[in-house]
Amino acid sequence: MHEAVQFLSARMARTETQTDEAGLIRAAQKGDQDAFERLVRAYDQSVLRIAMNLLRSPDEARDVYQEAFLKVYRNLHTFRFDCSFHTWLYRIVTNICLDHLRRRKVRREESTVVETSEGVVDRVAQLEEGAPHADPERQMWNRQLGGKIDRALEELTPRERSVFELRHYEGLRLRAIGEMIGTTEEAAKNCLFRATQKMRASLESFV
Repeated sequence: MHEAVQFLSARMARTETQTDEAGLIRAAQKGDQDAFERLVRAYDQSVLRIAMNLLRSPDEARDVYQEAFLKVYRNLHTFRFDCSFHTWLYRIVTNICLDHLRRRKVRREESTVVETSEGVVDRVAQLEEGAPHADPERQMWNRQLGGKIDRALEELTPRERSVFELRHYEGLRLRAIGEMIGTTEEAAKNCLFRATQKMRASLESFV
């Protein structure tokens, strides 16, 4: 009996939250700035986290954050409640991140190596050492692995990288990922399989 009451209470709370959000969306669609700002506050950390996980760059993540909510502001009138608001929002964020990843692919200056007076130096080697009493050998191994993972991710196509990171870093279901990138669950599953195979091949010689 107690469990049934808890279940009903939780269900009512979810329904109330969804109703409140729907009310905020409708108010924002009518030009209510306070309602729009409340929507932004409800999702700002999630948007930043997704952008950071996909791009691994605080500067780019902030750019995506601003661009995403500007696009939401300009296009909120087109939202018709045929999907959940967070799916609609995350689709916008993911598409912007995909654009950033595509541009990054064609910019050779975004290479992981830089030229110095001492020759070509891997940026990964310039990371801080960490705690002073940490195991130096483990620190070096972690840096090398981190650099290897970053390079392996760069070898994926933008879509493969997005699916891989949304699945493994965000923990999203394939159906939700498919909706976010505008494809089917099965296509997202196939994309994840290709990405995983590529990552495994890239890391095989290291681990």
